[in-house]
Amino acid sequence: VPRNSLDPLPMKGPELGVQADDIEAPETEHEPKQEVLENKDVVVQRVHIDGLGRTKEDLLSYEIADVFQARNLIDVMRKSHEARRKLLRLGIFRKVEVVIDTSRGEDALPNGLDVTFEVTELRRMTGSYNTMVGNNEGSMVLGLKLPNVFGRAEKMTFQFSYGTKETSYGLSFFKPQPGLFERNISINVYKVTGQFPWSSLRETDRGISAELSFPVWKTNQTLKWEGVWRELGCLARTASFAVREESGHSLKSSLSHAMVIDTRNSSILPRKGGLLKIHQELAGYTGGDASFLKEDFEIQLNKTLFWDSVLSASLWGGLLLPIGDKPTNIADRFYLGGPTSIRGFSMYSMGPQSEGDYLGGEAYWAGGFHLYTPLPFRPGRGGFGDLFRTHFFLNAGNLCNLNYGEGPQAHLKKLAECIRWSYGLGIVLRLGNIARLELNYCIPMGVQSGDRICDGVQFGAGIRFL
Repeated sequence: VPRNSLDPLPMKGPELGVQADDIEAPETEHEPKQEVLENKDVVVQRVHIDGLGRTKEDLLSYEIADVFQARNLIDVMRKSHEARRKLLRLGIFRKVEVVIDTSRGEDALPNGLDVTFEVTELRRMTGSYNTMVGNNEGSMVLGLKLPNVFGRAEKMTFQFSYGTKETSYGLSFFKPQPGLFERNISINVYKVTGQFPWSSLRETDRGISAELSFPVWKTNQTLKWEGVWRELGCLARTASFAVREESGHSLKSSLSHAMVIDTRNSSILPRKGGLLKIHQELAGYTGGDASFLKEDFEIQLNKTLFWDSVLSASLWGGLLLPIGDKPTNIADRFYLGGPTSIRGFSMYSMGPQSEGDYLGGEAYWAGGFHLYTPLPFRPGRGGFGDLFRTHFFLNAGNLCNLNYGEGPQAHLKKLAECIRWSYGLGIVLRLGNIARLELNYCIPMGVQSGDRICDGVQFGAGIRFL
């Protein structure tokens, strides 16, 4: 929403448009409404928040402070809209409405205004219940959320999943700093079981993590410590010896850092802006038997072209360096291929493999060019049709293990050999700002021995796409 847009702001009370009494000279009748409003000096005398229950007022004083700095009507409306957005961002109100009225009372100034935020708090506890059914399996998912636990936008979440094949749970606590929501801490305790058929692997993680997020200039920074007990097992009797060799228990304790710069207008199907994400993880120095340094990055650029089309370019890359004599673990390596990365290949089914089981790689890169255009003849324009886009793509990448005694030049040469690539076209459906679906016709090229391909129609769903 543009910063100067006032449409999302629900207004009540007296009309704030231009009145006949406000026009003193005939020539001002031709001035735009916004210019007249900007020329009318006002003073915000009071800001009220109605509807508070368990929320502490000192938390909200930071979010509404800028309203007092407004000096004209347009500025009052703009800053009130921004304050409303900040209040909703806290995640503790179901509804926030704004009422702007002239000041009343003995100390009321002729040009004084009162701004009132009418809020509706979320319930103390909300719950959800879902069932999921797949091939010969089913699960029940229960969720509980306690928003605003102590009155200052703290949030506690519990999720429990009970299935025919696995049971998972997670408990998290989130607390932002009053006045700076982007600076927050979160603590998580979890048990998660995942099945990875491309590797004939089953993994159960039991862990705890603590995370600190904070802004620095135009970046968002995250520091994290994680301790996790990992149990690896074979998913099928036909699992290769290499996977059986990796099976067993391991303990990972790691410190990680992430930096994100995101100027995109949308994270799901952006029309403009860019993304830079750099992540590094160091394991072994705070305990555990996994020792490695892991670096990976993501770059994305988007540009709006003619006829409402969008050109997008993205680049991913990563490197996993073992520390000491112990080799890297199959659970820590990179995987590539599938409908969300290099299309035209089966899910994570390229690179090092043993007897049909994919073992992941210690280095990879992947790049993509995409052209998104409206549907032919623009059916449903201005409504449901705008959720769909036609998609033309070209993807390429590589995944391999490295001999770390050879040096960087040999590593780059190996990553440039035997490049897998694909091209095709399809349809993209945006599901709000939650996820997106793709149905593509893919033509894989540069296929290497052992790679599994998906030549023809391929369906993909997810949040993060190459």
